[in-house]
Amino acid sequence: MEIYLMQHGPNLPPEQDPQEGLSPQGAEVVTRTALALARLALRPGLIISSPKARARQSAETVARALNYDLEKILISDQVKAMTEPGDTLHYLATQQDKAPLMVVGHLPNLAKVAAGLLSAAGQAKVDFQRGGICAIEVEDLPRGKGKLLWYLPPAVTSLIAP
Repeated sequence: MEIYLMQHGPNLPPEQDPQEGLSPQGAEVVTRTALALARLALRPGLIISSPKARARQSAETVARALNYDLEKILISDQVKAMTEPGDTLHYLATQQDKAPLMVVGHLPNLAKVAAGLLSAAGQAKVDFQRGGICAIEVEDLPRGKGKLLWYLPPAVTSLIAP
């Protein structure tokens, strides 16, 4: 099963936007990532987003580019920044029948979830950038000896996007 982990795009500072939604640059970064994913014909079975504005906006941008129904985006506290990675992994296990799964969230959670998927000891490292996405293949959840299939930072998705 494939799991895609995406960090939200750059956001506005709280003094400009108390909700810390995507900045204009963030919207552009996420749009390029979304277009690159469409070009790669990515087809998630379920998109899960943090409830934070920047993550929801990023998830919606990707969903539009992939012709994924916005109403089917699952908003969950289980993918927020400070959620324990074990809790996130157990939550993803409850959703694995809808795979491939895409999670749009935050650091440090995403990095810790990736480490848990890639290594039983949780020692692997994926250097997430805002608007970047990785694909990890796992046999089973919550923990697995996963394999990193690819990681696309925004600099690469800009080259892929039409």
